[in-house]
Amino acid sequence: MDFWTRLPGRDEMLNWYKKNSADTIPSVNAHLHTPYSFSAFRDIPQALDMAVNEDVKVMGINDFYSTDGYAEWATEAAARGIFPLFNIEYISLNKGDQLAGLKVNDPGNPGRTYLSGKGLSFPPKMDEPFASALATVRNESNQHVAGMCGKLNDLLTTIGAGFLLDFEQIRSTMTKGMVRERHLAKALREAVEKQYTTGDAKIAFYQKLFGGKPLVASPDAPASIENELRNNLLKAGGPAFIPEPAAAFLESEMVCKMILNQGGIPTYPFLADDNNGNFTPFEGSKEQAAGILKERNIWSVEFITTRNSLEVLEEYVQFFHREGFVVTLGSEHNTPAMEPIKLFARKKTELSPVLKEINYQGACLVAAHQYLCATEGQGYLDQNGKPFLDKRDQLVSLGMALITYLNQTNHA
Repeated sequence: MDFWTRLPGRDEMLNWYKKNSADTIPSVNAHLHTPYSFSAFRDIPQALDMAVNEDVKVMGINDFYSTDGYAEWATEAAARGIFPLFNIEYISLNKGDQLAGLKVNDPGNPGRTYLSGKGLSFPPKMDEPFASALATVRNESNQHVAGMCGKLNDLLTTIGAGFLLDFEQIRSTMTKGMVRERHLAKALREAVEKQYTTGDAKIAFYQKLFGGKPLVASPDAPASIENELRNNLLKAGGPAFIPEPAAAFLESEMVCKMILNQGGIPTYPFLADDNNGNFTPFEGSKEQAAGILKERNIWSVEFITTRNSLEVLEEYVQFFHREGFVVTLGSEHNTPAMEPIKLFARKKTELSPVLKEINYQGACLVAAHQYLCATEGQGYLDQNGKPFLDKRDQLVSLGMALITYLNQTNHA
């Protein structure tokens, strides 16, 4: 049965909500990666069980280049009374920004721009030429990681490690088809632990692997070890590093068109302030960033809250909300480190009520957009990707009804 037919029609939904409206703002996490790209989670049920335990009521899947997890996400979320958001993430290239040397939301690479799509169609859809373009990028990405796996094996042979990595085995056993650098780091760590059984032996091997540089992490800290492997071996300057080919990136404008074709809302993910209070040149002026994003027809932004100070989150989130952007918050979980599902700012600082309210309103807009696209053919955006700003409050109310209905009735 189609997911959306489980929910009442618009009028019935709103009438139900008048009698069953919630007094509290439910917790929302609108951006999580799953094993369909790379994730801290073992599987989708683990992520959603954690959400139940932490009383998070709205969850957004947000994998790189993939909608393959949507069916499982919808089924498992509904079974737990959690409202599912259907999102995606791309790494794109803005050639104009690249030529200008402008760093956007990748602090190391001018022009490289991460973009998300919020509220994509479910079941997923994508027309040509976008489907072929995405298939090419996915293949190029896998080939790029396969090349790095080959260079890792060259290094392992040189130092007499006693084992090699099997790329096809990594792809078949550790992924859902998309292999990332982090999968190589995890596979390498697991191979080291199998080959060397004592802490001293592991420490000695890692020092040899790192060309004499000692391991900083404890040999019993897997997430930290994987980060060191990635930084020392797979990043620029590392012995297994290979620059990503141009074919691995779609142009930013193309990605926005692709997201619209998928039924989604093009979204800009902010880095905002780093640990030293620095911003990329693109993001340093929120007013300038807002103007450029509007020119590029991007009317939605998101923040990964653990990256940022509470003060900056409040400043940027409230500003973009006032400017008419859809604003959502998430945790990402795109590293080996397992963190809570419930959101917090840097240093595990509790989010303020205003951040929780704006995040919830953003999730309501995305929820209503998904629902209306599926049931009536058009959601928050017109055919050119422009938002119906005059319908914003109306769609927020509909989203509240949808989320509350699924939370309370648990229609699995």
